This record gives sequence, structure tokens and C-alpha cells, in this order.
Amino acid sequence: MAAKKKLDFEASMARLEEIVSLLERGDAPLEQAMSLFEEGAGLLRACTEQLDKAEQKVTLLTAGENGEPQEQAFGEGI
Repeated sequence: MAAKKKLDFEASMARLEEIVSLLERGDAPLEQAMSLFEEGAGLLRACTEQLDKAEQKVTLLTAGENGEPQEQAFGEGI
């Protein structure tokens, strides 16, 4: 089995939308539908991991005591 190229977030989401569309049509044979479902579940996991990593890097800008923007790590002070 050939190794699959890792897709970036946008490509993964596009493929996931394609899979959902194919499954919603309901005309895929059971084996193909199961294969598509498994692929979609894997893409969903990968996208969730990428979003979690991005969230960890996000900083919130909040006004400091002097009114100037102040960086605050995401999740701090919330």
C-alpha cells in the first residue's frame, strides 16, 4: 500500500466536503461508502488536530492598564 501524501488543512476540508456529498447522495455501494466514511473520519481527526495546534498558538489582544494593546496567551484570564 502506497503512503498517502499528507494534505494541508484546506485540502483536507475540501476532500471531507466531497466525501460528505458522496455519502449524502446515498448511491455508493456499501463497501465504497464504508471506505469513504473511514477516510472522512481520518480527515476529521487530522483537521481537528491541526485546529487544536493553531488554537494553542493564538494570542488574544487585550487592552492593558495604559490602554495599549497587550498580548495574552489564548485561554489566559478568560
